[in-house]
Amino acid sequence: MTLGHIHSMESMGLVDGPGIRTVIFFQGCALRCKFCHNPDTWDFSCGELTKPEELVKKICRFKPYFKNGGGVTFSGGEPLMQPDFLFEVLKLCKAEGIHTCIDTAGYGMGNYDEILSYTDLVLLDIKHINPTNYQEITGQSIDRFNQFLKALNKHQTPIWIRHVVIPGITDHPIHIKQLKDYINNISNVQKVELLPYHLLGVNKYKTMKLSYPLSNIPAMDKDKTAKLQQKFFGGYDYV
Repeated sequence: MTLGHIHSMESMGLVDGPGIRTVIFFQGCALRCKFCHNPDTWDFSCGELTKPEELVKKICRFKPYFKNGGGVTFSGGEPLMQPDFLFEVLKLCKAEGIHTCIDTAGYGMGNYDEILSYTDLVLLDIKHINPTNYQEITGQSIDRFNQFLKALNKHQTPIWIRHVVIPGITDHPIHIKQLKDYINNISNVQKVELLPYHLLGVNKYKTMKLSYPLSNIPAMDKDKTAKLQQKFFGGYDYV
């Protein structure tokens, strides 16, 4: 039997896909993004061990709230790092008529064809588009991300793209223009959202006695981010 490591659950998510959503945070992530605000989700051995049926039973309690396009979003951590468990849960959710969404950085363990067959929407976090800069930011090669992107194109899965704008790293207009050109080659993108880098996760690093990689970088100006959003993506709807 496939068991999953679950970090936590949020019952009334409003920013994790369309409508009101139950958000399931998976434990475990192989990336070490310099701007990560959930370092408590990194460790694969932590979290509550859960059977697929048990998790879906909990999700089903919130079905009355899923009217008007709501559903369940699997986030993390990185849900694609528990592919077999994720697949089983997605399949059970679709059998219950629940809209399914994966919030992911696209860095997983494979099994993408089966997973995407039961996925209605992907919230795709693009860390960087340049392989060297991607590795600098995440600590990993961009190769696995490219594999997932290839699977997304194959399945024509609807995509909402998110990109964190960091002062001095990803905030230059030239970079955002290159990002726009890159996204133009991705199939079925419905929305692009630029997210201003924030400092909300710093206290977690202190609590966990970890060094915060971007301690010398201030939070991104929200107005500047909004101007970049409007200039290059015309608001939040891309199509």
